[in-house]
Amino acid sequence: MKTALPPYCYPKGKRGYVYFVRGSTCQRIKSAPGTADFASEYAMLLRGKAAPSRTTFRHLIEAYRKSPEWARLAANTRKSYERSMDYILTRAGNVDVRTFRRRHVIAMRDGLSATPTTANRRIGFLSALLKWGMDADFCAVNVAHKVPQLASTGRARGPWPQDLVDAFRSRATGRTALLFDLLTETGQRVNDVLSMRWSDLDADGISLTQAKTKHAIYIPMTARLRRSLADAPRKGLFIVAQDNGLRVGYNLAWKDIMAIRRAIGAEAYDIHALRHYAASQIAALPGMTADHVRSITGHSAVDMVRLYSGKAMQRARAKEAQEARNIAGENRER
Repeated sequence: MKTALPPYCYPKGKRGYVYFVRGSTCQRIKSAPGTADFASEYAMLLRGKAAPSRTTFRHLIEAYRKSPEWARLAANTRKSYERSMDYILTRAGNVDVRTFRRRHVIAMRDGLSATPTTANRRIGFLSALLKWGMDADFCAVNVAHKVPQLASTGRARGPWPQDLVDAFRSRATGRTALLFDLLTETGQRVNDVLSMRWSDLDADGISLTQAKTKHAIYIPMTARLRRSLADAPRKGLFIVAQDNGLRVGYNLAWKDIMAIRRAIGAEAYDIHALRHYAASQIAALPGMTADHVRSITGHSAVDMVRLYSGKAMQRARAKEAQEARNIAGENRER
């Protein structure tokens, strides 16, 4: 049986949303008719007061945190998103999402212009949040979609140069040497490498599911990695382990790598740039394509492959093209 609506309340539209209409006031009551929340909103509107908005950024973020989409995110992605959430809640937590405009997004971006990378991450998250909010009926449009990014003022990340890779290997010992070889030879993200277990190995390679992409991939061993693993002591479940057998966490891994980076003058090349090194090394080999790079890195988009290995791939293809021209020229001259 349908719940009777009180005076000034009318269903509107295909979905039958209930609106309070009296004089110049026309406002939707978001609570279900017959509930205590509905009665509370109705009473406020009768007194001429606007009902509290249930579509603020605070409500949107609370709902997003409870969603299956949030639960499916990798731990590192959630950690990054948490920082953006805190930023948005501090500055716009009580702002109604439906009143937020593109100019507000741009103002938020420009307010972080001193740190372009952070600005781009905040707006990237905001776009992802509003996209989810559209499906959850918090807003009708994603006003942050395709807002131009700020140009980075820092040095673009590139692959480790071979001389620094060689220098690192000449100094590294123990678990640091093993970690470095796992990073360079598998081309995986550091947290995926730190999560590798001895049980993930077979005679020829390593099986893993990438935390960020959820892609299950198999990485055949290189000769170098095979030697490193053969020499490595088994201290626990994880390949890269502390002396007590426990898994090495990111912070400890960063300290181990950073100590040698400082010693060899490689501060400009971080751990993630080793993933670029692996991709570039593959791309530079004759006959290698974007598909070969993707089979190791696990990237699904060709654009990401170009980001990681574009220069090496271009250089290798250019070399092949020029060599082909040389051969064709020699044939013409005969």
